[in-house]
Amino acid sequence: MSTRGRVFPDIVVTKGESVPKTDPEPGLTRKVLAYNEKLLLVEHQMVKGWTGNLHSHLHEQIVYVVSGRLRVLCQGETFEVHSGDTFVVRGGVEHGATALEDSVVVDVFTPCREDYIK
Repeated sequence: MSTRGRVFPDIVVTKGESVPKTDPEPGLTRKVLAYNEKLLLVEHQMVKGWTGNLHSHLHEQIVYVVSGRLRVLCQGETFEVHSGDTFVVRGGVEHGATALEDSVVVDVFTPCREDYIK
């Protein structure tokens, strides 16, 4: 489903139990939560050992680590984050992560990532 041409209401309520999970790659599970044309909220679950490919996208991204621990590579720099930590990745910046433990993160993207809601 594309956000193009859609009219969004002033409030979007998403019931957690009704959100389907997808497995975009081995070791990664995604739940697309509430969104509109400007924002997207996503929960990602990563199994220990999962490594995401280095990538970039035009979307600004805020990451909140709900549980677990990740090693993040961003423009040649590496850092670790764990439960309660947050970080921001600007659009166009190459980044990737490895789950050092089973982990759950919540990502906010702006604008909405249409590739996640198709």
